[in-house]
Amino acid sequence: MPHAEISIVIATYNGEKHIKAQLGSILHQINDNTEVVISDNGSTDNTVQMINAFNDPRIKLLQNLEKKGSTNNFEFGLQHTTGNIIFLADQDDIWLENKFNTCLEKLKQYDLVVTNCKVVDDQLNVLYPSFFELNNSGKGIVRNLKKNAYLGCCLAFKREVLNISMPFPQGIEIYPMHDIWIGFVADCFFSTYFIDTPLLLYRRHQNNISTASNKSPFSFTRKLNFRWRIVKYFPLILSRYWKVKFGKKKN
Repeated sequence: MPHAEISIVIATYNGEKHIKAQLGSILHQINDNTEVVISDNGSTDNTVQMINAFNDPRIKLLQNLEKKGSTNNFEFGLQHTTGNIIFLADQDDIWLENKFNTCLEKLKQYDLVVTNCKVVDDQLNVLYPSFFELNNSGKGIVRNLKKNAYLGCCLAFKREVLNISMPFPQGIEIYPMHDIWIGFVADCFFSTYFIDTPLLLYRRHQNNISTASNKSPFSFTRKLNFRWRIVKYFPLILSRYWKVKFGKKKN
């Protein structure tokens, strides 16, 4: 597909257990002008073979020669998108009916949308019917620095948001923080909307990287370090925003 209008980015690594169901839930509801960019982080199981078995021209599979880490793997996938609208997706979730169209409709009014989701276990049994209620989700810089609601798998946004967010600044890649970073950028400069309807089954199991929906295993000091790594780059994104908005660099 030479130039897709919409891009969905999935970062994979040894996801053979769930990738087929997740890809199936996405492909059946997207249109022919949408690409699914999958960045595989050197899987050693059958993930790549299972993706190739779909034989779907909308899938663009990128295979990393070396492990990049979760955040850098997403960034690698994002670098290869062409769409003006970008969705993020995890390899082990399930998109519910109308997630795609519901997000596109809201993106006519807003720059970034976040969908609610049901938190489920490995067998898709519902643990929490609403992540928003569990997390007290909502927009706001301070609110989300305190407790992030910009769950990557629930995000869809316009390219303008991505243009300010990327490249991810140094240090963001150390922890799985790409979604917190994109949410921070959106809260600073763009309009955001939280869609209350659950449109995703957010699977929690022992191999998850993200700690969302679970008690954080990190110390208070380490959590402060996370936030500092985000906030200290505000001058950088202000400079990028200024350049894009007004066509010149901020001195």
